[in-house]
Amino acid sequence: MGFVPTPYYCEENVWQLCVEPQVEGAPRAAIVISNARRQVAVAHQRVSERSGRPVLWDYHVVLAARGSRGWMIWDVDSTLGLPVPLADYLRESFGGPRGFAPPYDARFRVVEASRYRRILATDRSHMRDAAGQLRAPAPPWPPIGEGTNLMRFVDMDQDFEGEVVRLADLSAALDRLL
Repeated sequence: MGFVPTPYYCEENVWQLCVEPQVEGAPRAAIVISNARRQVAVAHQRVSERSGRPVLWDYHVVLAARGSRGWMIWDVDSTLGLPVPLADYLRESFGGPRGFAPPYDARFRVVEASRYRRILATDRSHMRDAAGQLRAPAPPWPPIGEGTNLMRFVDMDQDFEGEVVRLADLSAALDRLL
């Protein structure tokens, strides 16, 4: 990778990944993962206190890129490696074909990568505490866009960009991008 991923800034890491030489030119999509409660379980994350145990994210963002081996997932926060075949990533990260039980089940907003790069805006305000201090060190690049629309991506009940699907429908949603 031509950039160093910054922990806790998955939406910006994916924004950067969208134009990495390993994926540029391939069909690709940003996938925003959350749910109505903004408590989605994702296993095999680097921040987990116990290897393989799920952590609860309010949201998470990964990149899907289609190559000769099918859809591959790029999740720089995962311990599964880079990239990982879609089916393996979903099984390992979300607990199999049905996923984790509610209220920790995931929904996925699939946004074509060039569109995601054009419209994402984040001023990093979601990373600030009540005193205005960052909860985690910011990436070395400037904030993306002007203002923020990040939570519009995260809100799975809001009609915004891309298609929102459940776990079982993610592969088909990605294929519709082709």
